[in-house]
Amino acid sequence: MKNLLIALSLLITGFTITYSQTGETLEMKIDKLFMEYDQPNTPGAAVLIAKAGEVLYKKGFGYANLEENIPVTPTTYFRLASVSKQFTAACVLKLIESGKLKLTTTLTELFKDFPSYGSEIKIEHLLNHTSGLIDYEDLIPDTTTIQVKDIDVLNMMKTQTKTYFEPGTEYKYSNSAYALLALIVENLSGKRFASFLHDNIFEPLEMNGTVAFEDGISTVPNRAFGYSKKDDGYMRTDQSITSAVLGDGGIYSSIEDLMKWEASLFTEKILKAEMIEKATTRKPFKNGKMNDYGYGWFLKKYGDKEVVYHTGDTRGFRTILYRIPSERILIIVLINRNEGEMEELAEKVLEQSGLLRK
Repeated sequence: MKNLLIALSLLITGFTITYSQTGETLEMKIDKLFMEYDQPNTPGAAVLIAKAGEVLYKKGFGYANLEENIPVTPTTYFRLASVSKQFTAACVLKLIESGKLKLTTTLTELFKDFPSYGSEIKIEHLLNHTSGLIDYEDLIPDTTTIQVKDIDVLNMMKTQTKTYFEPGTEYKYSNSAYALLALIVENLSGKRFASFLHDNIFEPLEMNGTVAFEDGISTVPNRAFGYSKKDDGYMRTDQSITSAVLGDGGIYSSIEDLMKWEASLFTEKILKAEMIEKATTRKPFKNGKMNDYGYGWFLKKYGDKEVVYHTGDTRGFRTILYRIPSERILIIVLINRNEGEMEELAEKVLEQSGLLRK
């Protein structure tokens, strides 16, 4: 009777969980993948797998705070790094929906004292990494000791006279572009970027602990600290000189909060369906070839299925939010150590879950 009830339950929810000939359950398979994160005195990971809005697997491994022996749980908040870009893009798209901005608006229209090269850089170029803006990381003096912020990135861009290439002709991943996007949100909304995120995304979705972290202004609940491997263990490496830039990677969130965000992409609670479609659709370069980056999302194929995802990589953290929208498959992995090829890891999770075959 118990087995019959389980089978009926799986049929009702619209999916099945594959059991191997060895009798391994999905939980056992995923646990095995993350064994190295579940060791004494090691930084950890938080992992979530869901399909059609139903959680199939949710677990924390290892430690969020080694110094205080605080374990990782599903409600631990990790620095998302570049997974933050989808939220920055969503803020910009909300301003477009409200008529305050257009995809064709240029930098010189938005920042009146911006150099003339900005007249060729449109909002869409910033969103899909085709602006050619100089990497701000390469412009930071070696003697810098104070953390760089978004406004500092704008000031660096004002000292430049050219771009890497003609905007719209090539792809080059640009943290500079997303720092400028955060400032554009601030200027047009009249709110601090962190406040705009909270009021327009986090609060409506009840992502109650998610925050664009500003030292001295906000706090992170159940915070995971970042670590790096050393000979006899791990050392805390939680912040870098660029960690205070919000637009390109400053958000902290948990696997539970991120699932709420992903679920909203199948509704119009935050963005209209038409805008979500635009954000996750390839656009052509000027030569007609297609760009595999939308507005805040990487785009690829897994077999014949379209994958919409983003990774994050910063000092002490590795992250990924990996989606197959047509199948309503969601995989989130957040790690608080300088290790892990996240795209490869997410696809190992996908393969072991048995939810989709190439």
